[in-house]
Formats: sequence, C-alpha cells, structure tokens
Amino acid sequence: MRRVAVTGVGVVSPLGNGIRPFFESLAAGRSGVARLSMRFEERLVCRIGASVSGFDAESLFAAPRLRMLDRVSQFALAATAEALSEAGEVFDGLDLERAGVFVGTGMGGARTTDESYFTLYGEQSDRLKPLSVLLAMNNAAASWIGMEHGLRGANLTYSTACSSSAVAIGEAARRVASGEADVMIAGGSEAPLNFGTLKAWDAMRTLATEDPEDASASCKPFARDRSGLVLGEGAAMLVLEDWDRAVQRGARIRAEMAGYGLCADPSHITRPSVAGQAAAMRRALADARMSVAEIDYINAHGTGTQANDSVETAAIKEVFGARAHAIPVSSTKSMHGHLLGAAGAIEFAASLLAMEAGIAPPTINLRHPDPECDLDYVALVARSGVGIGAFMSNSFAFGGTNAVLIGRRAP
Repeated sequence: MRRVAVTGVGVVSPLGNGIRPFFESLAAGRSGVARLSMRFEERLVCRIGASVSGFDAESLFAAPRLRMLDRVSQFALAATAEALSEAGEVFDGLDLERAGVFVGTGMGGARTTDESYFTLYGEQSDRLKPLSVLLAMNNAAASWIGMEHGLRGANLTYSTACSSSAVAIGEAARRVASGEADVMIAGGSEAPLNFGTLKAWDAMRTLATEDPEDASASCKPFARDRSGLVLGEGAAMLVLEDWDRAVQRGARIRAEMAGYGLCADPSHITRPSVAGQAAAMRRALADARMSVAEIDYINAHGTGTQANDSVETAAIKEVFGARAHAIPVSSTKSMHGHLLGAAGAIEFAASLLAMEAGIAPPTINLRHPDPECDLDYVALVARSGVGIGAFMSNSFAFGGTNAVLIGRRAP
C-alpha cells in the first residue's frame, strides 16, 4: 500500500472563508452561531444557526453558470479552488484518468428543493426552474468539480448523514493507497439553512435551545446544560496525493492521511452506542498501525446532544483507557455548528491546521461540565504549545455509519 499525502486544504465556513481566517477564528474561540433571518423564521422553534457570511458567489461565478449551481455546489467549488491553489500544479503531467473526486453531503441541493416546494405548494405555481433537478441532485457538487478540472477517474458522492464527508475522504485515501488513483479531491459540502430543513429538524427535537443571554453561546458540547445541536453550512475539500509523487514534484505535504475506520452500528437509527463508536476508532488505529499512545489530539463528534456527548466520552475512554484523560479533546462544532454531511471534512481540516500550529482549538461555552463527560475538552479557550504528532477526527451518524480519520504530521 502507498502512503497518502495531503497537499491541499480549502474551507468555506461560518468562521471565515479560507483556511487562514477559519483557523484564526477557531484559535480565538469565536462563534459563528447567530440568529437566522429568513422567510417564515417566526414559525421556527429554533431560530439559530451557523451561516456562511462574506461569500460572494457573483464574484466567483459568471451569471450563466451561477444559475446552474445550488449553494452547496458553490461552496464545494470554492473550497476546491483553494485546496488546489494550496497544492500547486498537482495535475501537471498527470493522466487525468488517475484523478477523481469524492464528495460527501447529507442533503445535496437543499435550498433548491425547499424553494421548489414553496413554489409548488406555497405559491400554487406549476412553473419551476428548468434546472431544478440538476441543482438539487446530491452528486451535483462532485460532478461540477470533476468537469471543471477534466478529471476522468472515479467520481462518487457519499451520503451517510453526518459521516458523509469523513467517508468520502477515507474512501478517496484508499483509492490512492491502493494505486487506483494518483490524486483525489475529497471532502464535503452542505447548505441546509432553509425553512423546510430547519422545520424538519425542529420536529426531531434535537436542535439547541437558544441561550437567553447570548445566541452565539447556544451550542454547548459536553456541558451539563447542553440542549442540542446547531445546524451550520459550508464546505471543506482536500487534495490527496500519492506520497512519492508529491515528494518528486516538490509539493508541500501538510499531513499524511494515516488511518480510516468505518463500521456500521446496527443498534438504532438515531441513538449512538459506545460499542459502535469504539469499533470505528479501533479500526482507524489498526489501519494506521498506530497505538493509542501516538494520538495527541481528538476532534470529537461532539454534537451538543445529551445522548451523543456522554456516549462518545465513554467510547473514547473504552478505546484509550488510562490515556483518555491525558489527550486534549475538543468539539469545534461549538463554534462552526454541525455541518451535517460536511462535518467530517471541516473537522479534519481544523485538526490538520491545529497540528501545524501546535494549538488545540477550544470547546467554547463549556462553563458547566457534565460529570459524565470528564475528559480534557480544552474548555473555553484554545491551548497553545501543544505538540500534535497525530490526531483523530470522529464522525458518527444517524443510521449508524461511524467513520474515523487519523492524520499524522509529515516528516
């Protein structure tokens, strides 16, 4: 099996567009959560979310093309552009049959779907956008990325709820490691902040209650007073490359894609289990041929729901044993919200940047610890001077598809 290098990273997020503003916000403990403004907002129980700001689609895409791109595809293309810029001339001299795209998304073109249903049922109109199907389909983002760069290798979209982009990255890394591909663009994108989607999540009663003093403090992973998750939007994309090829062309290798663990947890459609989460972590460690002693930071799934946070804490303790209490663990969802299908990708990017900077991002809003959640969650403020040689990023999903990624510092 070949080694897999990460040579490019790109981010569009509620904390800033581009990896530098994104990580600066993480390190500063800034929250991207705020009150939402949208049609019918007064009918929402939960009126908060983490939305992308300062994203000027009209400056990025010509008008004819923009009409063919749902917000989810816009985010994915912008993040890919940054990742490729970071990677340098990655396609030079490459047979494009050996380059592909894997993207994870839970909801695809959710904005287009919501607008279409409003037109049909709310406005009683039969006139939909002619391109509605192409805008809304889940594989649109991956298809646009592949077409923009002429990539003729495998082009796949993964939709496994909250683990979608972690699966996309893990499966793409395996393509490179096995020799089936030399370069893969992989990550995730999500744009679920519309009335219909938020109303559906309202009905599940899993969304956070707005903090009465500060809406931006509403997401409280691992806290005793946590009340649920906060939905976010954005994208993160990686360039994964055969290690030897990256070295030969003089690329900056930002990290090694070291391990990937995937398992099905068939116990319940929504309720997490310690056994399922622990199994995914163990498989990632085995794939990386690493011991628990070699993991220096964990980016937790950490949704802020009562069930997930206590179960994940127990699962980490089951896998890491006595070392569990010595590892910095944080939920960056406390700042950028839960990006659903894009969560794994943006959290892998956050972990990689944390490793480079030697800074463990904080779990903000953790003022009242839950006794059942007793690990080192880097509460409230970031921690500098942290030596991170390798990190683990957890993504656990409705439907029981658990995916864990391990990144390692490049020598």
